[in-house]
Amino acid sequence: MATCRYVGSTGDTGILDEPVPFIKGRLVNPDEDSYYDLPVRSGETASLYDHCVRAIRRGFSFGKHGLPLIGSGDWNDGMNRVGQEGKGESVWLAFFMCDVLTRFAGIARMRSDLDFSKQCENEVNRLRRSIEQHGWDGQWYLRAFFDNGTPIGSAKSAECRIDSIAQSWAVLSGMGDADHSRMAMESVDKYLVRRDDALIQLLDPPFNSPNDKSNPNPGYIKGYVPGVRENGGQYTHGAIWAAMAFAALGDSRRAWELLTMINPIHHGNTPEAIEKYKVEPYVMAADVYAVKPHTGRGGWTWYTGSAAWMYRLIVESLLGFKLETDRLSFAPCLPAHWEGFTVHYRFRETIYHIRVIQKQGAEKEGGKYFTTTIAVDGVAQPGKAIVLVDDGQEHGVEIVVESGILERRKTKSR
Repeated sequence: MATCRYVGSTGDTGILDEPVPFIKGRLVNPDEDSYYDLPVRSGETASLYDHCVRAIRRGFSFGKHGLPLIGSGDWNDGMNRVGQEGKGESVWLAFFMCDVLTRFAGIARMRSDLDFSKQCENEVNRLRRSIEQHGWDGQWYLRAFFDNGTPIGSAKSAECRIDSIAQSWAVLSGMGDADHSRMAMESVDKYLVRRDDALIQLLDPPFNSPNDKSNPNPGYIKGYVPGVRENGGQYTHGAIWAAMAFAALGDSRRAWELLTMINPIHHGNTPEAIEKYKVEPYVMAADVYAVKPHTGRGGWTWYTGSAAWMYRLIVESLLGFKLETDRLSFAPCLPAHWEGFTVHYRFRETIYHIRVIQKQGAEKEGGKYFTTTIAVDGVAQPGKAIVLVDDGQEHGVEIVVESGILERRKTKSR
């Protein structure tokens, strides 16, 4: 994903040919779950492209439901025992893999690696069928399956009935059924968004203590107090992905509401809020506690990749700016009461002064606000993007977008 995003944003395809060494270390012993060590550089190198292909091929390992094996954990490394016997599967990882494969298929085509591009596309189609056949639970998507086939994230589950990231990535990947995806996000809002406490839980109910043997053990996630960190607290990556998903659905009200809840500055704007939050209100916190008496307390500041996702949420999902090499597209998702905003955008040595104006209206496209007019230096532009030119000058851009009450999206899932 990172490689695809870098190449897509910069146009730097040469990086794919850069030689990159491999590292090596001993295998994990049969009696070990993991081990700490310092790997060393091996004598083998390959291009960055080949590294990516090998990594993707390594991921083509699927279980009985046709979903990716979760191994010793996926994004949530605390679920390290879900697949300890080599059979557990991840529904979230299926969505994520679809996103990666779709992006990388384009990279492979660009390099004339047509066989691998087609393989990626075929796996996406197969995974989508498996997700809908085995991963849909009626109101939301399951999170995973244990080795023995017991689901995680089911309405029938005593612990972790619903997990946020399987729902948000159904939307963000574009791979969930359209109606199911919208229903899943409604369930996130209903069961995981706690407005009174200004937090968005990762999952609920939390897993019980490690001493509770009544259910399969998902892993060290149970070592956290229920309601703390990954175990039912707000894990800020997941909270941001939920906001991004609402924006992708065109639901500006909830997308901006969740942004306000996540924004650390709103956890430090009164003495009472500061006393509750207890950490710096000017940087992102990796997590926020969701259990009394510590509800609302932040944790692990200065140490979270959610800061980068927060930037993307604001710039791309909400303000609607997306850079593709020298092409800047616009798809704002703004609060209905905003009249607009201004951005001074630097493209290398050139400054673009961009003014977005939101007008009241009822025009909609696919359930999302859409760009109606774009002009650069007073000259109307076709489409919803502009071609950036690095001429060392300053340019004025005016974009007019429509506002209005969004309707249920009518488009079919792709």
